Amino acid sequence: QVQFVESGGGLVQPGGSLRLSCAASRSIFSINPMGWYRQAPGKQREFVALITPSGNTNYAGSVKGRFTISRDNAKNTVNLQMNSLTPEDTAVYYCNTGGTATRRSWGQGTQVTVSS
Repeated sequence: QVQFVESGGGLVQPGGSLRLSCAASRSIFSINPMGWYRQAPGKQREFVALITPSGNTNYAGSVKGRFTISRDNAKNTVNLQMNSLTPEDTAVYYCNTGGTATRRSWGQGTQVTVSS
């Protein structure tokens, strides 16, 4: 059963912006913190941002001030607005539960490539 479907990735120049979206099953979305994660080539998957059901947020230091996470409770989606992108942001981006919530099976992710 597909639990997360990520979209919105693509190729963007340094300094550009992208908006990622993740559709999650209602049973997961409605009660869990939701997070965005990323995995760059040759590196481990890392935390990017988290949002609780009440809307509190937390960010990795490397993206703070550039990325904004949000959630649409009516649509069971979590979004990631990414601004001022750098080549170091190049990775496959995934969503999943966040914080201490049990991680579910990972989706396919969405590729973000920042290059001139």
